[in-house]
Amino acid sequence: MRADRIFAYGAAAGLVGDLLLGDPRRGHPVAAFGRAAAGAENRLWRDHRGWGALHTLVCAGGATGAAALAARAVRNRPAAAVALTAAATWSVVGGTSLGREARAVGGALAAGDIELARERLPHLCGRDPQALDGQQIARAVVESVAENTSDAVVGALVWGALGGVPGLVGFRAVNTLDAMVGHKSPRYRRYGWASARLDDVAGWPGARLTAVLAVAAGGRPREAVRAWRADAGRHPSPNAGPVEASFAGALGVRLGGTLAYGGRVEHRPVLNGEAGRDVRVTDIERAVRLSRRVSVLALAVCAAGRLAMGRRAG
Repeated sequence: MRADRIFAYGAAAGLVGDLLLGDPRRGHPVAAFGRAAAGAENRLWRDHRGWGALHTLVCAGGATGAAALAARAVRNRPAAAVALTAAATWSVVGGTSLGREARAVGGALAAGDIELARERLPHLCGRDPQALDGQQIARAVVESVAENTSDAVVGALVWGALGGVPGLVGFRAVNTLDAMVGHKSPRYRRYGWASARLDDVAGWPGARLTAVLAVAAGGRPREAVRAWRADAGRHPSPNAGPVEASFAGALGVRLGGTLAYGGRVEHRPVLNGEAGRDVRVTDIERAVRLSRRVSVLALAVCAAGRLAMGRRAG
């Protein structure tokens, strides 16, 4: 069986597994990688970019290399190769858990239990929940659903189509490292620089595909394109900007504005500010459904692209 078909069949099975089962309850490979990365950080940490780059190389390179060895071991056994691709896809994508956590916060807000909503919000993002009211929590959830659709699903599928199992695992490793050390706190401003920059590069194609598919699947294509073109470049993140702006336009809401991370207040530009309205609790469910449609379309696009590459090479 050709490699392109192995990816198509395996990625489809893995995404279906995520849709039906969500993340593994115990022994999640991403959690195991996070523990290993934290252990490496304890040994390597210095307030220096070079040591941070070494940490990134050891962790992301080690995970990608192990995945390459596993793929090589089954390259002459098509059924095993499909199973490995399916397992890797299921392990690295997280669309179902993303939707579950978003709905949990939305349910708490709908019931008027803002304290429970604040308690659940850190499962989605690193915002300071005590600084947010109900409307701001709803906005944070929609923004997290948009950004994580790219980070937790589409980006992984793109790199899986390009690089097979090593691409899937390598992207998730880079993204996880960025979440761990890529922020601008005093401890990680220099040490996490390499992880943050590598995540920007790795996330670029997935973010653009996510934005395109949000335009296609959101039901408001003109508004989504308008918000993307007008506001994406104003966002401090080169990848979150297109994704959040296109989601804002597709949903008809305003995203961005003032937020707080670990005691730091940031004043981000408002996305879709002229045409959108404030986020409502009901928009959380709309964002989750849009994320699901984008994820399914991303699988179709990536599988079709990989098959086309295989036919051309053949």
